[in-house]
Amino acid sequence: MTVAQSVSSGADPAVNAVEKIVNESNGNVEIEIPDDILNLLITPPVAPQRTVETRRQPNLKPGINRIRGYRVQVFADGRNQSTLESRVKMRANAISARFPKYRGQVYTFSNSPNWYCRVGNFQTEKEAAAALSELKRAFPAFAGEMRIVNSQIVVIL
Repeated sequence: MTVAQSVSSGADPAVNAVEKIVNESNGNVEIEIPDDILNLLITPPVAPQRTVETRRQPNLKPGINRIRGYRVQVFADGRNQSTLESRVKMRANAISARFPKYRGQVYTFSNSPNWYCRVGNFQTEKEAAAALSELKRAFPAFAGEMRIVNSQIVVIL
């Protein structure tokens, strides 16, 4: 174990600084602090303005977290029941092929009589809006159907 000790010039290095403080000043130490630094120490910090985005952030724990967030809905239809499942899966496969970063984040499901395809696990609406814009540019044929939806999302840490 190493002990750091401050020795001012001309002082005897054999004298223990702690013993000197205790013996000569009854344990009291005076430290001169410039006013500008003292104001920084005494003034409480100003809390940053909380935005909607920062208020939404829950405490995430290691592992799988299910929280409220956003997804991009790229397909929702209940017409022509005989081809719905194949159409939703075709759209999901097209997105996974074009955007490998969304593999594992393309969700297809049915809530009778409708089928849905949703993409992503976005914690903020801003992230979802960026993905929506990207998907609309990549698939202009069905850009009119795409929108951001509130959803329970999965965040893995």
